[in-house]
Amino acid sequence: MSVVALSILGAIIGSFLATIAVRWPEDRSVLRGRSACDGCGRTLRAHELVPLLSWVIARGRCRLCAARIDPLHPAIEIGCAGIGAAAALVAAPPVALAGAAFGWLLLVLAVMDARDFWLPDPLVAALALVALSGAWVAPPALGERVIGGAGGFAILWLIGAGYRRWRGRDGLGGGDPKLFGAIGLALGWRMLPAVLLVAGLIGLGWVLVERVRGRAVAANDALPLGTLLAIAAYPAWLLMIGMAA
Repeated sequence: MSVVALSILGAIIGSFLATIAVRWPEDRSVLRGRSACDGCGRTLRAHELVPLLSWVIARGRCRLCAARIDPLHPAIEIGCAGIGAAAALVAAPPVALAGAAFGWLLLVLAVMDARDFWLPDPLVAALALVALSGAWVAPPALGERVIGGAGGFAILWLIGAGYRRWRGRDGLGGGDPKLFGAIGLALGWRMLPAVLLVAGLIGLGWVLVERVRGRAVAANDALPLGTLLAIAAYPAWLLMIGMAA
Protein backbone atom coordinates (compact mmCIF):
# COMPACT_ATOMS: atom_id res chain seq x y z
CA MET A 1 0.00 0.00 0.00
CA SER A 2 2.87 2.38 0.74
CA VAL A 3 4.33 1.76 -2.71
CA VAL A 4 1.01 2.46 -4.42
CA ALA A 5 0.28 5.50 -2.27
CA LEU A 6 3.66 7.12 -2.80
CA SER A 7 3.54 6.34 -6.51
CA ILE A 8 0.19 8.10 -6.85
CA LEU A 9 1.31 11.00 -4.68
CA GLY A 10 4.48 11.24 -6.74
CA ALA A 11 2.53 11.47 -9.99
CA ILE A 12 0.35 14.24 -8.53
CA ILE A 13 3.31 16.21 -7.22
CA GLY A 14 5.14 15.55 -10.48
CA SER A 15 2.33 17.29 -12.35
CA PHE A 16 2.99 20.48 -10.37
CA LEU A 17 6.79 20.14 -10.60
CA ALA A 18 6.55 19.70 -14.37
CA THR A 19 4.62 22.97 -14.57
CA ILE A 20 7.41 24.65 -12.61
CA ALA A 21 10.09 23.21 -14.90
CA VAL A 22 8.25 24.34 -18.04
CA ARG A 23 6.92 27.75 -16.99
CA TRP A 24 9.37 29.20 -14.49
CA PRO A 25 12.31 29.54 -16.92
CA GLU A 26 9.92 31.40 -19.24
CA ASP A 27 9.04 33.80 -16.39
CA ARG A 28 5.46 32.58 -16.33
CA SER A 29 3.57 32.25 -13.05
CA VAL A 30 3.04 28.75 -11.66
CA LEU A 31 1.03 29.85 -8.62
CA ARG A 32 -1.51 32.30 -10.01
CA GLY A 33 -4.35 31.49 -12.36
CA ARG A 34 -5.75 28.16 -13.50
CA SER A 35 -3.92 25.59 -15.59
CA ALA A 36 -4.15 26.32 -19.29
CA CYS A 37 -2.94 24.97 -22.62
CA ASP A 38 0.50 26.33 -23.48
CA GLY A 39 -0.56 26.59 -27.14
CA CYS A 40 -3.95 28.32 -27.18
CA GLY A 41 -4.33 29.41 -23.56
CA ARG A 42 -7.58 27.48 -23.06
CA THR A 43 -8.34 26.82 -19.40
CA LEU A 44 -8.06 23.12 -18.70
CA ARG A 45 -10.87 21.24 -17.00
CA ALA A 46 -10.43 18.92 -14.04
CA HIS A 47 -10.58 15.74 -16.13
CA GLU A 48 -7.76 17.09 -18.29
CA LEU A 49 -5.42 17.43 -15.31
CA VAL A 50 -5.27 13.81 -14.17
CA PRO A 51 -1.55 12.92 -14.11
CA LEU A 52 -0.45 10.66 -16.98
CA LEU A 53 -3.98 9.46 -17.79
CA SER A 54 -5.11 12.77 -19.28
CA TRP A 55 -1.98 12.98 -21.43
CA VAL A 56 -2.50 9.43 -22.73
CA ILE A 57 -6.18 10.03 -23.53
CA ALA A 58 -5.36 13.29 -25.31
CA ARG A 59 -2.52 11.53 -27.19
CA GLY A 60 -0.14 14.24 -26.12
CA ARG A 61 -2.03 17.10 -27.77
CA CYS A 62 -4.55 19.78 -26.85
CA ARG A 63 -8.02 18.66 -27.95
CA LEU A 64 -8.88 22.17 -29.18
CA CYS A 65 -5.79 23.53 -30.95
CA ALA A 66 -3.92 20.22 -31.37
CA ALA A 67 -0.77 21.83 -29.99
CA ARG A 68 1.75 19.31 -28.71
CA ILE A 69 1.82 19.01 -24.93
CA ASP A 70 5.38 19.27 -23.70
CA PRO A 71 6.48 15.64 -23.11
CA LEU A 72 8.29 16.88 -20.02
CA HIS A 73 4.95 16.76 -18.20
CA PRO A 74 4.41 12.99 -18.41
CA ALA A 75 8.14 12.34 -18.08
CA ILE A 76 8.37 14.14 -14.73
CA GLU A 77 5.10 12.58 -13.53
CA ILE A 78 6.44 9.09 -14.32
CA GLY A 79 9.78 9.95 -12.74
CA CYS A 80 8.16 11.19 -9.53
CA ALA A 81 5.93 8.12 -9.36
CA GLY A 82 9.00 5.90 -9.70
CA ILE A 83 10.87 7.88 -7.03
CA GLY A 84 7.96 7.46 -4.63
CA ALA A 85 7.77 3.73 -5.29
CA ALA A 86 11.51 3.28 -4.81
CA ALA A 87 11.45 5.15 -1.49
CA ALA A 88 8.57 3.00 -0.24
CA LEU A 89 10.39 -0.17 -1.19
CA VAL A 90 13.44 0.59 0.98
CA ALA A 91 11.90 2.36 3.98
CA ALA A 92 8.88 2.63 6.25
CA PRO A 93 6.33 5.43 5.56
CA PRO A 94 7.86 8.34 7.54
CA VAL A 95 11.35 7.77 6.16
CA ALA A 96 10.00 6.91 2.71
CA LEU A 97 8.03 10.15 2.50
CA ALA A 98 11.07 12.22 3.47
CA GLY A 99 13.20 10.37 0.94
CA ALA A 100 10.58 10.70 -1.79
CA ALA A 101 10.36 14.46 -1.21
CA PHE A 102 14.15 14.64 -1.49
CA GLY A 103 14.02 12.71 -4.77
CA TRP A 104 11.16 14.74 -6.22
CA LEU A 105 13.01 18.00 -5.68
CA LEU A 106 16.22 16.52 -7.06
CA LEU A 107 14.34 15.49 -10.21
CA VAL A 108 12.92 18.92 -10.99
CA LEU A 109 16.28 20.56 -10.27
CA ALA A 110 18.02 18.04 -12.54
CA VAL A 111 15.58 18.78 -15.36
CA MET A 112 15.86 22.55 -15.01
CA ASP A 113 19.66 22.44 -14.96
CA ALA A 114 19.74 20.14 -17.99
CA ARG A 115 17.34 22.32 -19.99
CA ASP A 116 18.24 25.81 -18.83
CA PHE A 117 21.46 25.57 -16.77
CA TRP A 118 19.49 27.02 -13.85
CA LEU A 119 19.18 25.85 -10.26
CA PRO A 120 16.64 28.23 -8.66
CA ASP A 121 17.60 29.21 -5.11
CA PRO A 122 14.05 28.66 -3.72
CA LEU A 123 14.04 25.05 -4.92
CA VAL A 124 17.55 24.42 -3.59
CA ALA A 125 16.48 25.94 -0.26
CA ALA A 126 13.43 23.67 -0.20
CA LEU A 127 15.71 20.70 -0.85
CA ALA A 128 17.93 21.76 2.06
CA LEU A 129 14.94 22.04 4.41
CA VAL A 130 13.64 18.61 3.37
CA ALA A 131 17.13 17.19 3.88
CA LEU A 132 17.44 18.63 7.38
CA SER A 133 13.96 17.47 8.38
CA GLY A 134 14.99 13.92 7.52
CA ALA A 135 17.39 13.91 10.48
CA TRP A 136 14.42 13.34 12.82
CA VAL A 137 13.30 10.14 11.11
CA ALA A 138 16.35 8.57 9.45
CA PRO A 139 20.15 8.38 9.50
CA PRO A 140 22.61 10.01 9.32
CA ALA A 141 22.66 12.06 12.52
CA LEU A 142 22.15 15.81 12.44
CA GLY A 143 25.84 16.52 13.10
CA GLU A 144 26.95 14.47 10.09
CA ARG A 145 24.38 16.25 7.95
CA VAL A 146 25.55 19.70 9.00
CA ILE A 147 29.16 18.79 8.27
CA GLY A 148 28.06 17.36 4.94
CA GLY A 149 26.13 20.51 4.08
CA ALA A 150 29.01 22.83 4.92
CA GLY A 151 31.61 20.56 3.34
CA GLY A 152 29.64 19.98 0.15
CA PHE A 153 29.16 23.70 -0.40
CA ALA A 154 32.77 24.53 0.47
CA ILE A 155 34.29 21.89 -1.83
CA LEU A 156 32.56 23.07 -4.98
CA TRP A 157 32.79 26.75 -4.06
CA LEU A 158 36.57 26.44 -3.65
CA ILE A 159 36.87 24.51 -6.91
CA GLY A 160 34.84 27.17 -8.69
CA ALA A 161 36.84 30.01 -7.16
CA GLY A 162 40.15 28.31 -8.01
CA TYR A 163 39.09 27.73 -11.61
CA ARG A 164 37.94 31.34 -11.97
CA ARG A 165 41.27 32.60 -10.66
CA TRP A 166 43.26 30.23 -12.86
CA ARG A 167 41.35 30.57 -16.12
CA GLY A 168 39.78 34.00 -15.70
CA ARG A 169 36.23 32.73 -16.31
CA ASP A 170 33.56 30.77 -14.50
CA GLY A 171 33.80 26.99 -14.60
CA LEU A 172 30.92 26.23 -12.24
CA GLY A 173 27.48 27.72 -11.93
CA GLY A 174 26.62 29.55 -8.73
CA GLY A 175 23.92 27.03 -7.89
CA ASP A 176 26.16 23.95 -7.99
CA PRO A 177 27.85 24.47 -4.59
CA LYS A 178 24.47 25.20 -3.00
CA LEU A 179 22.98 22.04 -4.47
CA PHE A 180 25.91 19.91 -3.32
CA GLY A 181 25.57 21.44 0.13
CA ALA A 182 21.86 20.50 0.22
CA ILE A 183 22.77 16.98 -0.86
CA GLY A 184 25.31 16.87 1.98
CA LEU A 185 22.53 17.82 4.41
CA ALA A 186 20.59 14.77 3.26
CA LEU A 187 23.36 12.20 2.99
CA GLY A 188 25.96 13.39 5.48
CA TRP A 189 29.61 13.97 4.72
CA ARG A 190 30.58 10.31 4.31
CA MET A 191 28.58 9.86 1.09
CA LEU A 192 29.75 13.03 -0.65
CA PRO A 193 32.95 11.64 -2.25
CA ALA A 194 30.98 8.77 -3.77
CA VAL A 195 28.29 11.11 -5.10
CA LEU A 196 30.89 13.39 -6.67
CA LEU A 197 32.71 10.41 -8.20
CA VAL A 198 29.54 8.91 -9.67
CA ALA A 199 28.46 12.31 -11.02
CA GLY A 200 31.85 12.66 -12.71
CA LEU A 201 31.60 9.19 -14.22
CA ILE A 202 28.13 9.93 -15.54
CA GLY A 203 29.44 13.13 -17.12
CA LEU A 204 32.35 11.25 -18.67
CA GLY A 205 29.92 8.66 -20.02
CA TRP A 206 27.81 11.41 -21.58
CA VAL A 207 30.89 12.87 -23.31
CA LEU A 208 31.87 9.44 -24.66
CA VAL A 209 28.35 8.84 -25.99
CA GLU A 210 28.42 12.21 -27.76
CA ARG A 211 31.76 11.36 -29.35
CA VAL A 212 30.47 7.96 -30.50
CA ARG A 213 27.52 9.75 -32.08
CA GLY A 214 29.99 11.87 -34.04
CA ARG A 215 29.51 15.12 -32.14
CA ALA A 216 32.70 16.93 -31.24
CA VAL A 217 32.85 17.95 -27.59
CA ALA A 218 35.03 21.01 -27.00
CA ALA A 219 36.88 21.75 -23.79
CA ASN A 220 34.68 24.78 -23.14
CA ASP A 221 31.37 22.96 -23.66
CA ALA A 222 29.18 23.22 -20.56
CA LEU A 223 27.83 20.20 -18.71
CA PRO A 224 24.96 20.54 -16.22
CA LEU A 225 26.82 19.52 -13.07
CA GLY A 226 23.68 19.97 -11.00
CA THR A 227 21.93 17.36 -13.12
CA LEU A 228 24.81 14.93 -12.70
CA LEU A 229 24.89 15.46 -8.93
CA ALA A 230 21.14 14.96 -8.64
CA ILE A 231 21.25 11.74 -10.68
CA ALA A 232 23.97 10.39 -8.40
CA ALA A 233 22.46 11.58 -5.11
CA TYR A 234 19.10 9.78 -5.07
CA PRO A 235 20.47 6.25 -5.63
CA ALA A 236 23.00 7.08 -2.90
CA TRP A 237 20.12 7.87 -0.53
CA LEU A 238 18.35 4.60 -1.44
CA LEU A 239 21.56 2.66 -0.83
CA MET A 240 22.24 4.38 2.47
CA ILE A 241 18.73 3.77 3.83
CA GLY A 242 18.64 0.23 2.51
CA MET A 243 21.90 -0.61 4.27
CA ALA A 244 20.69 0.97 7.52
CA ALA A 245 17.38 -0.94 7.51
